[in-house]
Amino acid sequence: MAYEIPVTQARAELAELINRVVYGGERVVLTRHGKPLVALVSSADLQRLDAVEAEAAEEQVISTVSAMRPTSSAPGERRRFGIAAEHRGPDAGDRRPGRE
Repeated sequence: MAYEIPVTQARAELAELINRVVYGGERVVLTRHGKPLVALVSSADLQRLDAVEAEAAEEQVISTVSAMRPTSSAPGERRRFGIAAEHRGPDAGDRRPGRE
């Protein structure tokens, strides 16, 4: 459970609050009008939070990539670009308008 304190009071007690976090292992939540605003946490807690966030982001990427399915073209359909593009020999000529 975190120790909650109004921002106005925290200003006057900042040094004590820092000591509670660093040496007492507490988490301090600063409130404004009774609503949580920010938290003071140890650097070790922050590192753990960053690691959890990075892991969650990596899992999201893996999930997104694995959910994608390769698209296949319909039978007989020619792709305009890529390896499957139609290859015409030199005798086929240029079929663009005005190129005969």
